[in-house]
This record gives sequence, structure tokens and C-alpha cells, in this order.
Amino acid sequence: MISSHAPTAGLPRTYLMRAADALASATTTYAIPLLVLVTTGSTALTGLAFLLEWSPRLASFAFAGSLVDRWSAGRVFRISNLVRTVVVVLTGAVLLALPSAGTMTTCVVLTFGAVSGLLTEVSFVAVETLGADSSRRLGSAAHRVQAVQTGIDQGAMLVGPLLGGLLLLAGPTVLLAVVALLALTAAATTSGDVAATEHRPVPSSLMTGWATLRRTPALAWLIGGLAASNLATGVLQAAAPITVIHHFHYSTAAVGSVWSAAAVASLIAVWASRRAIDRFGIWSVGAVAAAVSTAACLATALAPNFTAYTAAVAVVMAGEGVMIVVLRTLRSRLIPVQAFGSTLAVTIILVLLPLPLAGALIAIVSTAEIPRLLLACAVVQGLVLSACFAGLRRHRTACELPHPQVPAHHKEPAPAADAL
Repeated sequence: MISSHAPTAGLPRTYLMRAADALASATTTYAIPLLVLVTTGSTALTGLAFLLEWSPRLASFAFAGSLVDRWSAGRVFRISNLVRTVVVVLTGAVLLALPSAGTMTTCVVLTFGAVSGLLTEVSFVAVETLGADSSRRLGSAAHRVQAVQTGIDQGAMLVGPLLGGLLLLAGPTVLLAVVALLALTAAATTSGDVAATEHRPVPSSLMTGWATLRRTPALAWLIGGLAASNLATGVLQAAAPITVIHHFHYSTAAVGSVWSAAAVASLIAVWASRRAIDRFGIWSVGAVAAAVSTAACLATALAPNFTAYTAAVAVVMAGEGVMIVVLRTLRSRLIPVQAFGSTLAVTIILVLLPLPLAGALIAIVSTAEIPRLLLACAVVQGLVLSACFAGLRRHRTACELPHPQVPAHHKEPAPAADAL
């Protein structure tokens, strides 16, 4: 494990692991629905692709946290990325032998999306556990590590969609070859010295995580707010290819540019959040980010042109980026170390549960009804976030950090933000 007397030791390796894994995940996440839309021209199948990609991700959390608690985060991360590399290579070989469009090709892409989504979330639980351990050792400076990790994720969102759109122009095989290389890089850079937090049977671990969540009202309020926000964001993500291509009549490359612009805005917001939290506190920053994200989601439904739509999406994702920093910082404080993997899995299940619902909604509504759907989701997001922040105010003491995590015999000041 990372040495107690060196709080920042191992951080560069953790960041590198997360970067390679996140880029592979972002590229496939946004390329698969786009590939289905291009090969079939069906908006219903595009929504189905989003649904099939996210449903196995939710299922994976039934055992992902248990695996991390039992076998260690480093080992689980390495194995999941090695398996993903094999799956990607096999899928590329099959697609190479099939025609560029057709029922079999669509089925292969949808199946790959489902399997890839499952492996993506297993590796995410593992690397998130490693990141939480690193941030916990920095005590009151934990939000700085979480901001860097969120910045890595947002950076992957910046490069991933654009990379996926460009590689897709060269063909699915080229796209999959790059994803396989990224997954292999993530596995190769994994540190193998992270010990298991606790050995126990797999079935009991998820139940332990659920019990921990029920005993922690502040964590429950936090997860409820993020779940509502994810419903609006999920609908926005699933509808983006349809809105850009069919409504604004732009190319597939423009879909990637929308999310790349959003990632730039999110990176800036995440960078600013470190200093904003230091100055104004985590609660004020979180409340402002929630309000801005909700207002921008309303704006996406009313955008009169492609430029306004791109700007609104960028503001939505900037607010989401800041809220993720808040979530991860508070979550690392509220979840006990002994059951972190299992409790993390439960919280992610609840946060991601709206995403397959978003795909189903896009699959059943017509293209003309998508703006109204976005408006409804934004209203729900605003109401739920308001209630959740009101609930969190009643449990603020549970979120405070009572004691620094750095041992007493090394009472050195927390590293500067730029050092992290």
C-alpha cells in the first residue's frame, strides 16, 4: 500500500493508470452509439445501444466492490483491463470479417458495448478505491487529489469522443486497435502492491455496503442528488448524436466536437474548484455548481442553433465536473475504509441507475419530443437537488473531517495544489 509516511507516494502511477483506463472507456462509450447510428440510421437502435451499454455496467457493481475488497484494487484493475484487451481484439477480428453494415455487424457492436461496459465499471471501482486511499491520506487536502482525478476523467472526455469520431472514419478495426492498446497500457502500469482491505465472502460484501449507506444519511442525500443529475445528463448524452445529426444537420465529427468542448469547460471548472473549495467551502461550491448545471440543462432543450447547444452542453458538464469533485471528496470521508469497495459499488449503482433509463427514454420518444424530455428532466433535477442540499445541511457535521489522516509523527503541511 502507499506508505503512510509519504502521502503523495504512488500518486503519479495512480494518475497514469486512471488516464489510460478512462481514455479507453470514454472512446468506446461515445463511439458505440455513434457507430450504431451511422450503420443503421435508426434512432431507436441508438437509444438501445446506450441502454445495452449501461445495463451491464449496473450489474457489474453487484460483484465489483466485493472483488476489490477481497482481492485488492490493484489486482482487480489489472485483470479487468487484460480481459478488456482480449475482448476488444476479438471484436475487431470479427468486424474485420463482416460487412460494414448489417444485422450481424449491429449485433456484434451491441454485444461488445455490453461486455465493454461491464469491464469498464469493474476497473473503475478498482481505480476509484486506489484514488480514495490516496486522497484519504492527505486529510483536509483530499479535494485536491479528487480534483486531479476528476480532471483526468474530464480530460478523457475531451480526447475520447474526438478520438472515437476520427478513428471511426478510418474504420471500426482501427478504433478497436487503439482501445486495445490503451487497455493494455492501463494493465501494464498497474501497481501490484495494493493489499486487500478485507477477505470475506462475495455475497455479504454488497449487503454490507447497502447497510453502510443506510446508516449514513448524509451519504444517502448526496447519492440521491447525483442520481437525479445523472438522469438529465444521461438523456443529454444519449440524445446528442440525434440532436446534432438529425436536428441541426451536422456531421458525426461534430458530435465529438460537442463533447470535446464540454470537456474543456469541465476541465477549467474542475481546476477552479480546488481553489474555490479552499476559499468558500465545499458546500457553497457544490450548491452553485448544482444550480448552474440545472439551468444549463434547461438551456440545451431551448437552444436555437448548434452553437448555443454546444455552449449549453459545455456549461452542463462544467457543473457536473465540480459536483463530481464534491461527491468524491465527501464520499471518501463518509465511507469506512474496511468496506469501501462494497459501499462504493452500492453508491455507484444508485448514481448510474438513471443512465439505462435515459437510454430507454430516448428509444421510445420521437426525435421531435426530445427537447420536451430534456426540459422535464431538468425540472426534476432542480427539484431533487434542492431537496438533497436541504437534507445535507442537517447532516453537515457527519461530512466534516475530524482528524487529519497523516500520522502524528509526520505533521507536515499538506502539499500545495500544484504538487498534486
